[in-house]
Amino acid sequence: MSADPEALARLRAAARPLGPAPAVRPWNLDELADLMHEAVLRDAAVLLPLVRRGGELNLLLTRRTEHLTHHAGQISFPGGRIEPFDPDPLAAALRESEEEIGLPRPAVEALGYLDPLATITGFRVVPVLGVVAELPPLRLDPNEVAAVFEVPLGFVLDRTNHQRRAREFRGRIRHYHVIEYGEHHIWGATASMIVNLSDRLEALVR
Repeated sequence: MSADPEALARLRAAARPLGPAPAVRPWNLDELADLMHEAVLRDAAVLLPLVRRGGELNLLLTRRTEHLTHHAGQISFPGGRIEPFDPDPLAAALRESEEEIGLPRPAVEALGYLDPLATITGFRVVPVLGVVAELPPLRLDPNEVAAVFEVPLGFVLDRTNHQRRAREFRGRIRHYHVIEYGEHHIWGATASMIVNLSDRLEALVR
C-alpha cells in the first residue's frame, strides 16, 4: 500500500478517533462468549506500526518468545496491559512498544484506533494504528520478543490472502483468520486485527 498523503488520509479516516478507549463491545465477543464473561475482560492495547519503505508501507510484527504464559511463540503486535498510570490506550501501546522492541514513542505518528477485540486469554484489546516515518535501530526485550519482521501492508490487506479456518476447541468448532506470508503464519487475534482494518477501509467506499 502506498505511503502517499492520500493513502495515509484513508487510513486515518478508517480509524476511530484518538482519545479515551472506544466505548464499544469487542466485535468478536459473541464468538468467544462461552469461554469468558465480558465483565472480567482486562484492558490492553497494541500498536500496529506502519513503517515507510520508499513509497510503500510495511506492517511491523513481532514473534513472541517460547516461554511466555500467553501466546508463546506466536506472531503478534507490540503491546500489553493498560496500566492504571496510562492515560489512554495510545499511551499504553506506545509505552509497551518502547519496552518490548525499543521503538521510541516520538517516532510514531498515531492515526487512530481500530475496533476493540476480545481474546480467549481474557483481554479487551484496543489496536492503535500508527506510522513510523523512519525506523530507528530496535532493541528487543529478550524476555518477550524473539524477533521482528515486516510484511507489505498491501499484501496483508488483500482479501485474497485472508483465509478462514476452523478447528474444535473446548467443545465446539471455532473459526479464525489466517494470513500466510512466506514462512510467517499470522493467525488468531493478530490476523483478526488486520482483517478489521481491511473491513474499516472497505467501509469508507460503501
